Amino acid sequence: MPEIISRTPSVSALQHLLDAGYSPALARIFAARGITDSQQLDTSFAGLLPLDSLKNAREMARLLADAIAEEKKILVIADYDADGATACAVAVRGLRGFGAKIDFIVPNRFEYGYGLTPEIVHLAAQRKPDILLTVDNGIASVEGVAEANRLGMQVFVTDHHLPGDTLPDAACIVNPNQPGCMFPGKHLAGVGVMFYVLLALRAELRTRGAFVEQTKPRLVELLDLVALGTVADVVKLDQNNRILVQQGLQRIRAGRACAGINALLQVAKKNPATASSLDLGFTVGPRLNAAGRLDDMSLGINCLLTDDAATAMQIATKLDSLNRERRGIEAEMQDSALAALEQITPALTSVSRCSTKPGIRA
Repeated sequence: MPEIISRTPSVSALQHLLDAGYSPALARIFAARGITDSQQLDTSFAGLLPLDSLKNAREMARLLADAIAEEKKILVIADYDADGATACAVAVRGLRGFGAKIDFIVPNRFEYGYGLTPEIVHLAAQRKPDILLTVDNGIASVEGVAEANRLGMQVFVTDHHLPGDTLPDAACIVNPNQPGCMFPGKHLAGVGVMFYVLLALRAELRTRGAFVEQTKPRLVELLDLVALGTVADVVKLDQNNRILVQQGLQRIRAGRACAGINALLQVAKKNPATASSLDLGFTVGPRLNAAGRLDDMSLGINCLLTDDAATAMQIATKLDSLNRERRGIEAEMQDSALAALEQITPALTSVSRCSTKPGIRA
């Protein structure tokens, strides 16, 4: 049986929230979850953590700005889940809006493995890119980055996973969890990291006079994708991630989401006007993930990249079908496992007989 644990809130935090006007019930809920100041509940975009402490964000922005000016070809190496798909869509939409020559590739995981493997590098090299940009992967791709360097391609890594003992020899790495990064928001999803890189790039291009204030790309238009990837990747919803998610949900509810997210909600019979984080995590996310598990995640990424509602609905319908197929496969596997368990006769082993602690098994 699940055990219910009562959280004990900080007395000072509880009193602070009560003084700020919150009801006793809400104040206790918030305080028990680590909220110590009412400002932590502010989800306005102005409260987002500044990018200056995100290690190498400014440097990657400079390198990307140079690449755009020199018309270099950038190829995004995406991951296979909803975070990877949204991070790829954010990278392609954002960089394309800045004038980059950009495309993406998301190889079949069963053929090429996870991350930027040497095999994926060889596949990417067929597109003749100048730069490989990883999203939601790459921090552990030591061999793949070395192979890309050998073939004359630069590698820019954006990731959020924990690094190993050795970092890849990439031209630039942005990852809040890499050594020496002082960025407080350690729980950014991969899509969040890519969004921050775009914020840095916009600032860099502004200093170069690439656009005036009235014509600069509106990166807030990508927040629906950022919210989806953040929720679907089940990262901790600290204050920074809550801002990203809330801002994205507001765009979805206001009818300003991309065509793909709207279509995925519609095929699941969800109303975008009342969309919640539950809808992102348990409705839209699984349909994207189904593409990576049973088909090709490029299907999901293209759904998020198209601006044509009819095309988005066509792809979303296919993703919905794949998700139903996935659920059927999982149900069959569960039934098979339960049937196999029924055929097993439990027998005491020498280890379990010697154990004096209840619940311990060999």
